[in-house]
Amino acid sequence: MSDTLTFHTHPQSRGRITRWMLEETGLRYDAVILEYGTSMKSAQYLALNPMGKVPALLQGSTVITENAAICLHLADLAPWKGLLPPVGSAERGACYRWVLFAAGPLEAFVTDRRHGSLAPPMEAGYGTVEDLMHTLETAVAGKRYLVGDGFTVADLYMASFLSYYMRVGELEAKPVFTDYCAVHLQRPASVRAGELDDALVTARAA
Repeated sequence: MSDTLTFHTHPQSRGRITRWMLEETGLRYDAVILEYGTSMKSAQYLALNPMGKVPALLQGSTVITENAAICLHLADLAPWKGLLPPVGSAERGACYRWVLFAAGPLEAFVTDRRHGSLAPPMEAGYGTVEDLMHTLETAVAGKRYLVGDGFTVADLYMASFLSYYMRVGELEAKPVFTDYCAVHLQRPASVRAGELDDALVTARAA
């Protein structure tokens, strides 16, 4: 790949998921650290992402936003890593399912519940709480991998989501979740990405 990858992020943001994905691919990238309320809302950055949010990935002259889209795209940029099953396979469709389940209904449910106002089940993408949690628990129960017999972007996305929301108390730390996350969070790329962002947090606090 000849295009330069430029990763816009903040160490205390959803960009930590993209950082892990970048480290998992082994692709070379430059990181631009933005600040909430200032550089993240600057005219220069808003020209890239009018939402004024991170992460955003610049590949050559093309801007990609939204964590799920970035992670899926990065998996395509490093096919030798096997982070997505073959194009057209049922397993690839399952990967899309679980990445977008976590990025869509699951995150929307956690956000709505945190603010005390769930949408009616017939209107909400997450449906009922019981159905959502049953789907989530069934997806990971007794499994090392969500899809097939190897680590994929679906595992990275789901483990990132579950571990964060358990850590901040938005999801109960049930063994079905902690057992699934533990093995993935120990991957070298996950550890390396965490160390990079943690170092940035520490430097800001100094």
